[in-house]
Amino acid sequence: MRKRTLGKSGLEVAPLAFGGNVFGWTIDEKTSFQLLDAFTEAGFNLIDTADAYSVWVPGNTGGESETIIGNWLKARGNRDKVVIATKVGWEIGPNQKGLKKDYILRRVEESLRRLQTDYIDLYQSHVDDAGTPFEETLEAYDQLIKAGKVRAIGASNISADRLKQALEASQQHQLPLYQSLQPEYNLYSRQDFEKELEPLCLEEGIGVICYYSLASGFLTGKYRSEEDLNKSQRGGGVKRFLNERGYRILSALDLVAAKHNANPAQVSLAWLMARPSITAPIASATSLAQLEDLTKAAHLKLSQEDIAALDEASAY
Repeated sequence: MRKRTLGKSGLEVAPLAFGGNVFGWTIDEKTSFQLLDAFTEAGFNLIDTADAYSVWVPGNTGGESETIIGNWLKARGNRDKVVIATKVGWEIGPNQKGLKKDYILRRVEESLRRLQTDYIDLYQSHVDDAGTPFEETLEAYDQLIKAGKVRAIGASNISADRLKQALEASQQHQLPLYQSLQPEYNLYSRQDFEKELEPLCLEEGIGVICYYSLASGFLTGKYRSEEDLNKSQRGGGVKRFLNERGYRILSALDLVAAKHNANPAQVSLAWLMARPSITAPIASATSLAQLEDLTKAAHLKLSQEDIAALDEASAY
């Protein structure tokens, strides 16, 4: 598997990341282990999670995903073979959110304990915190990098203006730079990333690992009518894509997929992987068949004609 460098971090990652939000939510530990084994055996190495996964599940308190990953790392003894990305800052309870220095320093210890490791490859600010000065957040990360507990840092859910300010604060105060960005980006949701964030990432050499790469499953082609929304618990989030533009995108995906003996999900991911700004899209799977299906995208080479057809169908 040909690796790509994530920004200027020195981290080498395969072009598809496993989204760990499903661990402890829609799949149990046993199934999670099977999927992680298959993912790494296929040559992939980037696993994305967060301290907040999966706090939204009744009875969960956050950290369930990290715990499962940590148990897997310990059982397999393969820590040096994988790149672990986790996040801090999302609200997980009363007074448990944000990017203040003392909060980050406390939360990282809990993540390290759950992951059963002494370092995190990529530690990301899960959501922008306008109430905390960038210098304070970056000082926490500086301390963690110097202590060997974090290798590189990234940002997520942040505007281009705020990301630019964060980079300026890093340079002004000689603090670590964000090396990656995790935005929402896919063939349907293009505008927010492409207008301002993408040019900034290309200019500054920031790696991009995007989430909702398949638009909550819409780009798999599984949902083509309102009746289809009952097919899974994620169906409700797909309704907004069932419009003229959405159907146009699905038609283009079907045509390109037929040319390559592929399916819409594989083409959607291959389109992201072919974009110069994208290091690795994030996708989740809940079964081995689903995972095998998604990993084939890394071997699918779209032509310029294919990409142009998809660009035109999804134009905004």
